[in-house]
Amino acid sequence: MSEFKKLVFSGVQPTGNLHLGNYLGAIRRFVALQEGNDCIYCVVDMHALTAQLVHDDMPSQTRSIAAAFIAAGIDPEKHIVFNQSAVPQHAELAWIFNCVARIGWMNRMTQFKDKAGKDREQASLGLYAYPSLMAADILAYRATHVPVGEDQKQHLELTRDIAMKFNLDYAEHIRRSGYGIDITVGDEPVHAYFPMVEPLIGGPAPRVMSLRDGTKKMSKSDPSDLSRINLMDDEDAISKKIRKAKTDPEGLPSEIDGLQGRPEADNLVAIYAALADKSKIEVLAEFGGQQFSVFKPALVDLAIHVLAPITGEMRRLMDDTSHIDAILRKGGERARARAEVTMKQVRDVIGFLY
Repeated sequence: MSEFKKLVFSGVQPTGNLHLGNYLGAIRRFVALQEGNDCIYCVVDMHALTAQLVHDDMPSQTRSIAAAFIAAGIDPEKHIVFNQSAVPQHAELAWIFNCVARIGWMNRMTQFKDKAGKDREQASLGLYAYPSLMAADILAYRATHVPVGEDQKQHLELTRDIAMKFNLDYAEHIRRSGYGIDITVGDEPVHAYFPMVEPLIGGPAPRVMSLRDGTKKMSKSDPSDLSRINLMDDEDAISKKIRKAKTDPEGLPSEIDGLQGRPEADNLVAIYAALADKSKIEVLAEFGGQQFSVFKPALVDLAIHVLAPITGEMRRLMDDTSHIDAILRKGGERARARAEVTMKQVRDVIGFLY
């Protein structure tokens, strides 16, 4: 093998209801990336323990994420859809990466600081080591590309650091094993086992903000349900939330610069652009000079047109979960087979007897 085969990997945590931000920022992009790529999409249920140790509804939440994948258009026959805990190789590789990663690297992770808050002594070791498991999720399949939001970009950079350190520390072992590939990192030639993963970040609304506060990201954990559009919301709920979305007294500008300093207006325009597969400039060309009393009903109609078929299919799949369970079971078997190829080679490189 002269180069790493392109492979796309990403995952979604089963914590709380999926919302519009999850759809536009992640799942819709997962669907688009199926064209011309080998894709593996994971419900990262092991990561969910870092947010909350005890989950009474973990099976339902896991199935809901998988249902959203399928309802949105991911093909589980051509690609792989599975839940993380079904593939123990993720945890095995994560331990190796815990030994590769440096404390100083982990201390720089801003997401841990944000989630742990002031009382870091009470945060779980799992939350601290979360990025090592994320690196293992990706590199268990030697994935080359990962669609991520801006908030996960730092974790992906850490994944590259872990991969590079493993490649350099075990360089001679990798060469003797015959598993490596010659790559160039910067100007440096490296005989690598793991690829340097590339982030896929983009789209008109890669970061969807709260409908109640345009400076905060749309979140499952926000106490106000009016702050987000859930993928399981019916048409009345979608309409109510968009009509009540916070705005300002001014109408929509005709130029993109007119959105500066207006986070709520910018957010609604970005949502419309993403749902319509247009740029914000195109949206403003259509609605510039109009009041929100005109724009919001148009956004309601568009959101319902895009989301209602997905919601309906999710409800159908969740009414009888046997189909979702079969998809996850088969996907887990296929993912385990791939991940075990990697782990067998990693064990050989390290020198583990098995």
